[in-house]
Amino acid sequence: MLHSAALALILVVGFGSAVLPLAADAQPPAKVHRIGYLSVAGPSASDRTPKGCPTRGGSNWQALTEGLREYGYVPGKNLVVECRFTEGHEERAPAFAAELVNLKVDLLLVHSTTNVRAAKEATSTIPIVMYGVIDPVGRGLVANLARPGGNVTGLTDDAGKQVTAKHLQLLKEAIPRVSRVAVLGYVPEHGPHEYIWLADLQAAAERQNLALLYHYVDDPEELEGAFRMMREERAGALVVQSHPFMGAHRRRIVELAAQSGLPAIYPSSDFVAEGGLLTYGADLPALRRRIAFYVNKILTGARPADLPVEQPTKFVLTVNLKTVKELGLAIPRALLLRADEVIE
Repeated sequence: MLHSAALALILVVGFGSAVLPLAADAQPPAKVHRIGYLSVAGPSASDRTPKGCPTRGGSNWQALTEGLREYGYVPGKNLVVECRFTEGHEERAPAFAAELVNLKVDLLLVHSTTNVRAAKEATSTIPIVMYGVIDPVGRGLVANLARPGGNVTGLTDDAGKQVTAKHLQLLKEAIPRVSRVAVLGYVPEHGPHEYIWLADLQAAAERQNLALLYHYVDDPEELEGAFRMMREERAGALVVQSHPFMGAHRRRIVELAAQSGLPAIYPSSDFVAEGGLLTYGADLPALRRRIAFYVNKILTGARPADLPVEQPTKFVLTVNLKTVKELGLAIPRALLLRADEVIE
């Protein structure tokens, strides 16, 4: 058990879980490293350290910090983390990225495409480890996955169009009679990814004989109106795009889906933990732990340009049985048996 003084020291820098054993090939770093952390949604002010980091966090934050400890990076001993969160206001990203760069950090750990772009504009020399992004090549974040070039590398949350098709396939299995599916998406950017995602989704819908009803939002105030339109259009189910905006407002999205009686499939298990029906997506905690590999490689001398960007290889299907009952659905047993996790 940790002594109280050591525990207090850990909490001050924003990591609340116990120190784990070192990875087999890791040695405790000798110097104190400073990391800048830029993400989308953060904890309330009362749950943040003076440096803006969570005093405790959800499963993804815990996975990230545990992974760092496995490589010997112990907050308060050889690691300082400075955190900034845009809280759904993407326009804040450039200023926050510049703040972190001015703090002379050794490395930037950045979540979401918008934040990575802001970090790239703020520095071309400080290494950037990205995560929580989709199609980083198509969005111009890296030159290619094998040799990203520049100062950016890291992990993506997607593995291409097969995952997009899988969402509609699972909805059709869960609700065989569905014919009209609403799509809740973020307003497409000027970049190509959203249009590629929509094209993949449309092609998958045609194979499943499904009509898609598109609804785009970029402000939480627009969500209620979008769901009202879904009801008026008599949508039979819903698919939610993988996007930081959706993650930041997942509780409200799940609530509105329940109020609208819409069976929905979501991009990550966080939604199902909030009461969503289905999710199929990458094993995010495993990906977040993997971030520490990149951090350690770079802090011990590797160049981001030489570290390949990794795509997820493990995907998780989660079903919320309580929501199944509340919606009055009869999910096929074969689908339940394939689920990696069933929430009761």
